[in-house]
Amino acid sequence: MASFEVHGGRSLSGTIQPQGAKNEALQVICATLLTDREVTIHNIPNILDVTYLIHILEKMGVEVHFRGRGSYSFRAANIDIDFLEGPEFRSLATKLRGSVMLVGPLLGRFGRAIMHPPGGDKIGRRRLDTHFNGLIRLGAKIQYDQDAEFYRINGHKMRGAFILLEEASVTGTANLLMTAVLTPGTTTIFNAACEPYIQQLCQMLTAMGASIDGIGSNRLTVNGVDSLQGDAHTLLPDMIEIGSFIGLAAMTASPITIKNVTREHLGMIPQSFNRLGIELVFQNGDLSVPAQSSYQIETFMDGSILTIADAPWPGLTPDLLSVFLVIATQARGSVLIHQKMFESRLFFVDKLIDMGAQVILCDPHRATVIGLDHQFPLRASRMVTPDIRAGVALLIAALSAEGTSIIQNIEQIDRGYENIDGRLNQLGAEIIRL
Repeated sequence: MASFEVHGGRSLSGTIQPQGAKNEALQVICATLLTDREVTIHNIPNILDVTYLIHILEKMGVEVHFRGRGSYSFRAANIDIDFLEGPEFRSLATKLRGSVMLVGPLLGRFGRAIMHPPGGDKIGRRRLDTHFNGLIRLGAKIQYDQDAEFYRINGHKMRGAFILLEEASVTGTANLLMTAVLTPGTTTIFNAACEPYIQQLCQMLTAMGASIDGIGSNRLTVNGVDSLQGDAHTLLPDMIEIGSFIGLAAMTASPITIKNVTREHLGMIPQSFNRLGIELVFQNGDLSVPAQSSYQIETFMDGSILTIADAPWPGLTPDLLSVFLVIATQARGSVLIHQKMFESRLFFVDKLIDMGAQVILCDPHRATVIGLDHQFPLRASRMVTPDIRAGVALLIAALSAEGTSIIQNIEQIDRGYENIDGRLNQLGAEIIRL
């Protein structure tokens, strides 16, 4: 288990480039299975989750070629579908939450798939019902092997159908989209997720020859086609990493410029930081965060305590609430952080309390933060990161704290952030990888 030794309390400065979007990368890499033609993807982040997924595709027979920094070509012309039956596929798939999105392309193109319980963050219950119910509506037959603990899915008789998602699941929407593009007939997905990454997936599939209407809305209509062509696609910058860098600048009172942020794809992220009193300056496609010695949390119009909560796009992404919680600890004022989607994502606050933060965990979904206004800096501590987003939030806390902190299990951070220690050290941080 690797660790970070973090020497905190330093002021940072400089310019940083966000990586390609992790969540988009997992979707569009899976989509390369939908065609036997070459698909090239640019701006792919070098992170563990993406590495695992590319390795799975190579084991399935996909020809993968590195084309330069962040660029890969994929050609799924000779897929060994029987690889799914073996123990190696199980071992790889259970390490990665994104492996669930292999099902859609495999069903759409080959008519069968196997799903093992996916891995990923331990942040509470993450149901697969949205995926399964949609596939059943399309006519897929799903059998669960209780002894071997996997799902066998047959899609040879699928037809287009009306699907009402019980939740606006991003991975569920992506999976059903990739199933529907090669399924005969018309499929309508209502209450679909409409995040920029879903829009990007739709645009990529359309460029490959798919017929998709309603892109950017919560109602997608897909007319199945016989086959798809190759394409070249470029990932958006990662909005979660952009938000993490904003939080880092605020917590360390540092002037940091984030390059090429594509403001139109940030949704409510800038406004949510503004409500915590953090100043943001957009100019020529870049985002600058000035050094602020203090930032004041707003209240609601009647004077009651502000609530920051996640919501479906264009609402605030749940992946940033851990960062918002951390930066609120040094704001002036109080805020209620309401994590609606996952019931275990706020449990990392005990580590912040050990560092001197004033946080009350109300229940698994809500925490009240009383800001210390930089009057009482956090204390250095030794901690273990439970998931990707809590991990980077704890790293931000450690960088603001006086003294030396140790963060263990940093493989979780590496799953979602490319060379985070090297890039932050270029801003003046002192992070040593042990």
